Amino acid sequence: MLQRIQTIYLLLAAAVSGGLCMYLPYGIDANGVELYAKGELFLLGMFLGSAALSLISIFLFKNRKLQFVLGRINILLNFILLGVFVYWSLTVSGETQVSEKGIGMIIPVISIVLLVIANKAIKKDENLVKSVDRLR
Repeated sequence: MLQRIQTIYLLLAAAVSGGLCMYLPYGIDANGVELYAKGELFLLGMFLGSAALSLISIFLFKNRKLQFVLGRINILLNFILLGVFVYWSLTVSGETQVSEKGIGMIIPVISIVLLVIANKAIKKDENLVKSVDRLR
């Protein structure tokens, strides 16, 4: 059942988390150098972990409950990543690591939206299967 709509959403979430983080800078340091997630091991691990969870969820289409739980864990992971970005952007005044914000800071938001839509579709499928089972 890989042709379901949540597969597309999960695939898009994996592409956003795993692909765009390499090409969009999340900030600019005090010297004007763009900062990418591939230069920061923690961020790269979080982004690739989110992409891996999305890809694993795609192939768990037979176990919708586990797919739903993995989607929620992935949403939580992206909220943590978003929290890290918010913390770094609020400590800008001290010229720590990130001097200016970059477009890459909205990647977790896009991923969260896609994962929420995918979880809604998974829940809808689960409810449909339950209703059919009741009719038997």
